Amino acid sequence: MTIFSRILAGEIPCHRVYEDEHVLAFLDIGPVSDGHLLVIPKEAKAKLHELSDESAAAIGRVLPRLARAVMSATGATDYNILQNNGAAAHQAVMHVHFHIIPKIGSAGLGVGWNSGTLESGRAKDMVAKMKAAL
Repeated sequence: MTIFSRILAGEIPCHRVYEDEHVLAFLDIGPVSDGHLLVIPKEAKAKLHELSDESAAAIGRVLPRLARAVMSATGATDYNILQNNGAAAHQAVMHVHFHIIPKIGSAGLGVGWNSGTLESGRAKDMVAKMKAAL
């Protein structure tokens, strides 16, 4: 059982911003910036690819609305939406969750990006494999 499961069960309080039958959004208690929001499905799955289509669609429907609410409440005009899958990808709570993190001055998410190159042959191979998986 994760801390998010315990929040969903009502065992741990949270600062609820939004809730419907599939999704809960609440303020992060360790915010990266003011207004840092967590958005979780009520379906308890560790990684995004494990979610049902219904839960994934429900999150997709509310993310833009929640981002607008964060921007309105904080005055931020820029923000990051972060979602990690697995410990090696920096996931700390093994329940799918999205962070909406407003960028306010120097407060907010800092991101490093190690860009590589995409070779044509490798791209064709990846496209073929991904299409086969769909």
